[in-house]
This record gives sequence, C-alpha cells and structure tokens, in this order.
Amino acid sequence: MKSNLNDENSGTSPLRHRLQQPKALLAPGVYDALSALIAEQAGFEALYLSGASIAYTRLGRSDIGLTTATEVAQTLSNITDRVALPIIVDADTGFGNALNTQRTVRDFERAGAAMIQIEDQTFPKRCGHLDGKGVVPVAEMQGKLKAALDARHNRNTLILARTDALAVEGIQSALERAEAYLACGVDALFIEALRTPEHMQQACDQFAHRIPLLANMVEGGQTPIQSASELGDRGFKIVIFPGGTARAVARSLQAYYGSLKTHQTTNPWRDQMLNFDELNQLIGTPELLALGKHYEGQ
Repeated sequence: MKSNLNDENSGTSPLRHRLQQPKALLAPGVYDALSALIAEQAGFEALYLSGASIAYTRLGRSDIGLTTATEVAQTLSNITDRVALPIIVDADTGFGNALNTQRTVRDFERAGAAMIQIEDQTFPKRCGHLDGKGVVPVAEMQGKLKAALDARHNRNTLILARTDALAVEGIQSALERAEAYLACGVDALFIEALRTPEHMQQACDQFAHRIPLLANMVEGGQTPIQSASELGDRGFKIVIFPGGTARAVARSLQAYYGSLKTHQTTNPWRDQMLNFDELNQLIGTPELLALGKHYEGQ
C-alpha cells in the first residue's frame, strides 16, 4: 500500500493541513527513491518529484518533453513505496489532451501523489526556464484542469495549476491565466519564471490570500533565488528547489569520476564517500535482512 495515499475522502490530507499553516513549505527536488530517502532523513516535510530531474537522471537528456507519463508514474511509485512524505509530482502538460490528463491523474494518484502539477504549455513542453515555450489557449487549459479535478478518486489529491505564460505573453497575461485557473477550483497555483521581485510581489498581492502559491527556485534560471523564509514572508506557501539535487549530484560525480580516472583508485575520495556499511545503514539493510529472517521463521 502506498504510504502517501489518502484512504478516505473525509478528513484533511497531511499536505492540505500543512498548507494551512503560516510557514512556507520547503519541498526539495528528488528524482528517485534514494534521493527521496535521504531528503526524508534530512527532516523535510514534503518532496517535489521534478520532471526535469527525471529526464536528467533517467534519460540523460534535457527537459524538452521526452519523458513519458509511465516513466514518471514508475518513478513516483518507487518513491512512495520507500518514503512516507507527501510528494508533489510534476505532470508536465498532462501528457496530452484532457482525456490524457485524466489518465495521468488516475495513474499518479494510484502511485501515491499528494499533489499533481499540470501546466499550460504546448507539446512538446520544455523546462520553464528555457526560451522558446508556447502556451495553449486558456479554454483548453481550463478543460484539462476540470478533467483533472473530475478524475481524482480522492479530493485530498491536490491539483496544482501552473502557467508558463509570462515568458510568452507577459506578466499581465500570466496573472489573468492564473485567475482563470483558480476559477476552475484548483488547490494551488504556480506562475512559472517570475523575472523580478516586483513580479513575485504582484503574484502574491493578487493570489496569496486566496490560494497557496508555489515559488520555483532554479539555480541560474529566470527567477531571483531567495530563501524559503524570504519567499514565505512575501506570501508564497510552497517553495521548491526542483533541479538543485540533480545539479549537486552531477557536480559531485564529475569530481568523483575525474579523480578515479586520474588516480586509478577511490582513495583520494574516501573521506567524501559513505563506506559499504554506512550506505547499508542509510538504506536500511539490517532492518530488511531482519524482516527476511522473521518470515523465514514462520
């Protein structure tokens, strides 16, 4: 059974309850079960499964619409099987039209998603901080969002609407689109690639008192990097650093492989690595072996 699923429509999900609290929720990006496990052990309250990071790590490719809904659902299922934290999952454009979006929502909900993010880009989509994006008509996106809301089995599976219109149509259009998506009944809003502190404040002034707003922090991207506490003070309720994990791991692997190639041994890196026993402790090998012994004795 997926630990993140809400069993009943009654009551409030952990994520919905957390978003009602004053402090902004910091959700780091993860891309597989190991990164999610380490983030959980670090003490975070929720995680963000980044579509870009799945493309980076699973395909070794750019975030330009190459990943499939099935690949994301499989990754999500592996994560929710291992950790108990709520997972916000990037569903890109819903992977098609309104009917595709409904299938995506059902698949992701079964895989344990606590919140599902759907954006208004044209297909193939691309990273929100890359140039050359397009956006679908407002009515088409509203149809997708209504389809997503209708598809969920549990009302505590939250739907997050993202607009990428700022880079295409400007800040006023992005705010108008967000208003239209809010009217569909979504649970949270995400205005991607806000360019300036003034843009960020405009978004918060218009929406923060009505619905949770997400701020996306991309190192080297279009939006000025701020801390979760600073963004919370502005009015944002969710703060994600979605690709930072993959970028940090990529830098570490560059250094590790470079050292191994140069020195032909891992000895220069030993103090920067977990040893065999430490890694097994981190992933719970002793507990897993003990569980196996328990069933052997039945």
